[in-house]
Amino acid sequence: MSRAQLALRVPDLEASITFYSKLFGTEPAKRREGYANFAITEPPLKLVLLQGEPGEETRLDHLGVEVGSTEQVTAATGRLKEAGLATFEENDTSCCYALQDKVWVQGPGKEPWEVYVVKADADTLGRSAGPQGAPDGCCATRATEPASPSACCG
Repeated sequence: MSRAQLALRVPDLEASITFYSKLFGTEPAKRREGYANFAITEPPLKLVLLQGEPGEETRLDHLGVEVGSTEQVTAATGRLKEAGLATFEENDTSCCYALQDKVWVQGPGKEPWEVYVVKADADTLGRSAGPQGAPDGCCATRATEPASPSACCG
């Protein structure tokens, strides 16, 4: 299984959950405080919603590709390095209430991309360092909150 991931930082999580439930005809696969994700079958998409600041417009947090195994993350890492892209690897990281292995790259517009596998559920939102130069990293908490150790989104 492989699917694209779109992570959005939204100003009103509940309104966004209601909207995307109607848009895709399904309820979130996972809901936690300040977080929800949808595992959409058609089109194959993992939609991640992260609580942003009230009054702000919705913005892109990061993009990703969810894969089915650590071996696929390792293969993607090798392919990306061979293609000359700078990679940042995170293994056994807690992010978006999931234990993950992942590799990060940045697109030409500094958009953060991750290739990741969800290994298990986790009890905390976590935080990812993300690729160098990314403004917040995946699943980063609001700028007013203290930074925490590395971890991120699935």
